[in-house]
Amino acid sequence: MLTHAGLSACACGCPGLVLTKLRALTPVILGVIAALGQAPQDWWFVTLIALAVWLAWPVVSAKSAFRAGWLFGFGYFAVSLRWIVSPFLVEPDVTGWMAPFGILFMALGGGLFWALSRWAAYRIAPNSLSVAALMLIGAEVTRSYILTGFPWALLGHIWIDTPLAQLAAFGGPHLLTAITVGLALALTLLWQRRYGAALAPVLAVIAWVTLTLPAAPVVDGPIVRLVQPNARQVEKWDPEHAQKFFNRLVDFTAQGERPDLVVWPETAISYLLEYAGDALDEASDAARGAPIVLGINRREGARYYNALVTLERGAIISSVYDKAHIVPFGEFIPGGELLRKVGIDGFSAALGNAFTPGPGPRTIDITGIGYARPLICYEGIFAEEIGTDERPRLMILVTNDAWFGPSAGPKQHLAQARLRAIEQGLPMVRVANTGISAMIDGKGRITAEIGMNMAAFIDAPLPLALPATVYSQRGDWPILLVLLMTLLACVVAARRK
Repeated sequence: MLTHAGLSACACGCPGLVLTKLRALTPVILGVIAALGQAPQDWWFVTLIALAVWLAWPVVSAKSAFRAGWLFGFGYFAVSLRWIVSPFLVEPDVTGWMAPFGILFMALGGGLFWALSRWAAYRIAPNSLSVAALMLIGAEVTRSYILTGFPWALLGHIWIDTPLAQLAAFGGPHLLTAITVGLALALTLLWQRRYGAALAPVLAVIAWVTLTLPAAPVVDGPIVRLVQPNARQVEKWDPEHAQKFFNRLVDFTAQGERPDLVVWPETAISYLLEYAGDALDEASDAARGAPIVLGINRREGARYYNALVTLERGAIISSVYDKAHIVPFGEFIPGGELLRKVGIDGFSAALGNAFTPGPGPRTIDITGIGYARPLICYEGIFAEEIGTDERPRLMILVTNDAWFGPSAGPKQHLAQARLRAIEQGLPMVRVANTGISAMIDGKGRITAEIGMNMAAFIDAPLPLALPATVYSQRGDWPILLVLLMTLLACVVAARRK
């Protein structure tokens, strides 16, 4: 039984307890706000403010630093990767129950990188905001590489729709991430009235942007036809609908004046290459002599490949490119072969149909166009894997963004394609099953576009290839070396202080 004194204590203590719990959740809220800098919102300034507040967030122990990093990351990835639930909802009665676990796993996993970075920063230099900022950049680099990598929704991606994105031609996505965290740190220092330390990076970025503003696009090249059949994922592999989508592709290809190149999306033909002879003949006839680049699955013995083929006049296949960076848990089960050897087949019924990765980056030669760097869907998010020994004339990315549904996924995927074009200084032809298909120039600008949920085609001149960029020649190593040296210098300075 509560006494009057007990009730008074509860009345006084409960509001304080509630406020304490709400304060503990503040890093989650900051992470949610920070995610609004990603497409489709593109509110980059919001990300900077939220990140600045988080950097200044007081941590008094390694444990509290870890918690602040994990909660912030959880909020950020739960919002920026919200599209991850869409693949589970294609067949909601079968896999719908997995959707909440999918987003929970991705948010907790992504947040773990940020938690470890904040924890390590505290252990190295507890009072150094610079070390905390550099360790966060390191966490973003790490998740881009480790366990096959997942560089989606990097902090640097908030700049893709701004002039600042042009700096990717010098240092790729990790330079943009460094700028993001550096500007957030500058805001924190301004709040602390450390004006000299804060203004230097701001002025440097303004100078760089002024020097790298893109000129007007030049699009005087061969005519490329982008063909989008609007194949929804729930219908794509249904035999009753597959023929309908194929007929759209053929009809759109045959219309109007003949282009110089036709591009169809990933798995445009819904059966294996070895059985597609009649379909390839029909496609080639519709193209009237123009080469067609299209996605299709193929098989060699017991191995399956997600492939892109080039179809020349007379339905002759002049090149085959096999997707090299395949999707974990989507196109293969990590450790699946080992599981099979030890007798654990029940983990995934899809093991027998898993895809085999291709040999790696290469170019294909397309008649009348030149050399192209082919990319299939997921491969387009890995900046460090795009380069080839021979510089191509263009990049061709075919994708099946129908998996993402009407969520933020297709827009974020398109944004990353634009960044790849800037990094390489090359135009990109991007064609999806149901949007967003686009012609992108070497400055990342969209010169022609087919929106979501549209069955359409568009003819677009291929923009000129720009001179080789610094990033296309040097990759990530220069910026990673600079970051490492800066981190060492900040650690030494913090230790001395």
